[in-house]
Amino acid sequence: MNLTKLLFALSLPLVAHAAEEHAPDAAQANNPLANMTAFNMQNYYIGDISGTDKDANQFWFRYAQPFSLGESNWLLRASLPVNTYPSPPDGGHQTGLGDLNLFTAYLIDTGNPAISFGFGPQLTAPTATENSLGSEKWSAGLVNVLFDASSPKIQYGYLASWQHSFAGEGDRSDVNLGAFQPFVFYQLGGGTYLRSAPIWNYNFQNDSYGVPLGLGVGQVIKQGKTVYNFFIEPQGSVADRGPGQPRWQVFAGLNLQFN
Repeated sequence: MNLTKLLFALSLPLVAHAAEEHAPDAAQANNPLANMTAFNMQNYYIGDISGTDKDANQFWFRYAQPFSLGESNWLLRASLPVNTYPSPPDGGHQTGLGDLNLFTAYLIDTGNPAISFGFGPQLTAPTATENSLGSEKWSAGLVNVLFDASSPKIQYGYLASWQHSFAGEGDRSDVNLGAFQPFVFYQLGGGTYLRSAPIWNYNFQNDSYGVPLGLGVGQVIKQGKTVYNFFIEPQGSVADRGPGQPRWQVFAGLNLQFN
């Protein structure tokens, strides 16, 4: 299950953007590089894990904070999961904290305020409360994000990442994982939108991979100085190889952005 745990550490942060009081700017509500403080609660219910007949669940707490270094602008994101995974050999499940993931993205001035582009380092720390809920490895790597909101109707982009373990328990498998998350959002009006944000992954350690597709719906609402972004997105695998891949899952969440 290490692949699944690490995979969702890279998932789209979905930081909500500022919105006008009378009409939330839903075209910017899913910009992962928005210059806003955000707190997100997101959940993956994994109904079928390849190589097992079990289900699992992963609930994420995510915090994003923009900051500046001299003349440069950055975004810091911290993600901590609460994992519920099968626990062999008794056939039950274990629940506890998973591995903490941190990344900082340097925000490049694209010359177009509707297009956001960033890249930077990431670090995963072995903070899991149970051995079966984390990798027991320190890993580091890179993240690259693009978000294009030039159109008020359709926004799109990607999150690409890679990480490799460099320390930790010697009896656990090394981490060498790449992931690519394309995403697209189609605005229906009134803050309602259609969405697709699956994560495609490749494990360089054992040549396993997963290619899911998803289609969901979301709603953006602003009350006072807080923007609320609710969404749900069922996802199913169209190609996968190796154990630990989600065959189908439901991704849902509530993202809060604060002015």
